[in-house]
Formats: sequence, structure tokens, C-alpha cells
Amino acid sequence: MWSSCHPKSDEDLKECAELGKSLNRLSQPTILTLLAQEGKPMHGYIIVQRAAHSPMFGGTKPDATGIYRALKRMEESGLVTSEWDTPEEGSAKRLFTLTEKGYCCLRRWIDALACYSLTLQELRIEASEALGIELPDTPVCSHGAVE
Repeated sequence: MWSSCHPKSDEDLKECAELGKSLNRLSQPTILTLLAQEGKPMHGYIIVQRAAHSPMFGGTKPDATGIYRALKRMEESGLVTSEWDTPEEGSAKRLFTLTEKGYCCLRRWIDALACYSLTLQELRIEASEALGIELPDTPVCSHGAVE
């Protein structure tokens, strides 16, 4: 069954490159969310710092190279734009801005993440049944674990 979680075509995938294709740390929706929250251009370094405190990274600083690669892919896809910030003193830095297409992509991610959540819950149920155990009410996670 097709749903908003699964793009219908390659063209749908191009609109939001990682949607339905990869859950690798969910860097794309994390970056899109940070840019939308800020509402103004952000330096890549600041994006890396703030991503560390996002739910996906749980206080652990993400690999900066991976974030910059994601930003480059997002720029190539038209989700963000960048320009050089060249201060009087110090080194030049890139400023990233969310585009209208980026806002639309973030909106699609909201639905996709809900679908992923439902799918993961179904998998948790099947896995617990396969082990013959009751599904724990409160999952034990590496971040935010309940003691």
C-alpha cells in the first residue's frame, strides 16, 4: 500500500532526496528543523552545535563532515541556499538559509516521521512476539532512558 511515507516515483524522491530512502541519523530533517526554528541564515558550525542537542543526536556532537555533506546535498537539491559571510576579521564562513522548497520538504518529513514511527512500533510488536516476550511499555533508549 502506498502512503505519504513512500515516494511514488524517482521525481518524488528528488523533491526531498532522503525521504523514504535513508534513515541514516535523520540529518536532513534535523537540519531543516534547525533552520526553520532559527528563521534566519545560520553558519554551518552553529548547525553542527545545535544538532548535537536535537533528539537525533541526543547530546552527542554529530560528525561535522557528515553535516556539511548533507548541507551540500540539500543545496544541490534546492532545499537550502548558502552564501559566504566574510567578516572584517576572522575566516569566511558559509551561511545557510532554508528555501521555500526546504520548508515544503520539512512539512513532508513531518508525515514521513509519523509513518516511520508507526512502522517501527509494528516492528517492535513483531520482534517481541518472535521472542515470546511482552512488549515493554517504556522502551529503554540510550538517550532519555527512564531509570
